[in-house]
Amino acid sequence: MTKDQIFEFFRRLAEDNPAPETELEYGNAYQLVVAVALSAQATDVGVNKATRGLFAKVKTPQQMLDLGESGLKDHIKTIGLFNSKAKNVIALSQMLIEDFGGEVPPTREELVRLPGVGRKTANVVLNCWFGQETFAVDTHIFRVGNRIGLAKGKTPEAVEAKLEKRVPAPFRLHAHHWLILHGRYVCKARTPECWRCKVADLCSYRKKVLEQPKGR
Repeated sequence: MTKDQIFEFFRRLAEDNPAPETELEYGNAYQLVVAVALSAQATDVGVNKATRGLFAKVKTPQQMLDLGESGLKDHIKTIGLFNSKAKNVIALSQMLIEDFGGEVPPTREELVRLPGVGRKTANVVLNCWFGQETFAVDTHIFRVGNRIGLAKGKTPEAVEAKLEKRVPAPFRLHAHHWLILHGRYVCKARTPECWRCKVADLCSYRKKVLEQPKGR
């Protein structure tokens, strides 16, 4: 994709959805960290179902420690890898209290110190809570970036680096949300729904599905 095509790509996505947001539900920075940590290899819908009851009770790291690992597991047992995730959430809650005064730190370097928090999770928190221009490359963004020719790379880190270089200034804050939503609902993994895509003409994907399959 050329610079002009990339600008037009995001312009159309922005026109369609001017203020995109994460579909994870949370009420504060701590709950966001927990929700994103739980979302690894799980759907946002599944995480939200599990955290609604949890977040009604737990709003701070100390309240999470008071709930305890077994109590946390009772809330998140429907989420994949819930045993290891529960351990990480308890550990990160403890670290937040001991090292950060119970507050979520505003830098990537500090966030990735937390157990269970990798670069992607840190980027989501920095973007959604602190309003920083970050690119959290999940499976959707990795697929879309490579498929359409926007940001090709063999690793999430390589795709992130390409996005850092190629996404124009007016669209940097919301870019990763537009790409996630585009990948989740239009540029799907098995069969991209190119017939209803607003940016299909800008895409370099050679196997476009331009006609809606029968029965849809």
